[in-house]
Amino acid sequence: MIQELDRLNIDAYHEIVECITSALDARDPYTAGHSERVGDLAQMICGEMGITGECQNDIHVAAHLHDIGKIGIPDAVLNKPERLTDEEWEIMKEHPAIGAEILSKSSMLSGLIDIVLHHHERFDGKGYPDGLKGAEISVGARIIAICDSIDAMTSTRRYRKALGFDICYQEIEKNLGKMYDPVIGRFVLDNWDKVITVLQKDENSPEVLIQ
Repeated sequence: MIQELDRLNIDAYHEIVECITSALDARDPYTAGHSERVGDLAQMICGEMGITGECQNDIHVAAHLHDIGKIGIPDAVLNKPERLTDEEWEIMKEHPAIGAEILSKSSMLSGLIDIVLHHHERFDGKGYPDGLKGAEISVGARIIAICDSIDAMTSTRRYRKALGFDICYQEIEKNLGKMYDPVIGRFVLDNWDKVITVLQKDENSPEVLIQ
């Protein structure tokens, strides 16, 4: 996607991405830093799996932008302190499509659309918005789905405390082949110490309970 850009333009490109994600963090302070941590996790997993170059960069940037569509979700839903109702949850589920629409406005970011659009698809086909299954889901979206879940589970939210890493590990493991790609998921679990290291290195990361 950006292989033809020089170093200066690449730096400017990443600065623009940081500005976009900061705008989302400003709207939803409870998830501030979430996109950065998911991006860091995705980059680490790509590196360990041997995914390099342009493909790794696309997945890394898409991870930073995966929730950008939440900018289009009403404050009453996005910032609700309690669990969402079924109707509100349907509204929240629109954020991947909104994010894809936002990215479609930029020729430089358009190559990330499928990853952002499908990061809530499930390996068993029960995800959203398109109900894709298995290899129908891009590798980038499959990686981000796991990273997104790990950070969400181990972060304190308005309606619950953070889960411990041990509990998170168990949740990922029991959902291999269901929510998550079993090969990518097993690789993540086999490198769990590195996952914890990435999450804990962020000075702004929420308190995590080790159980």
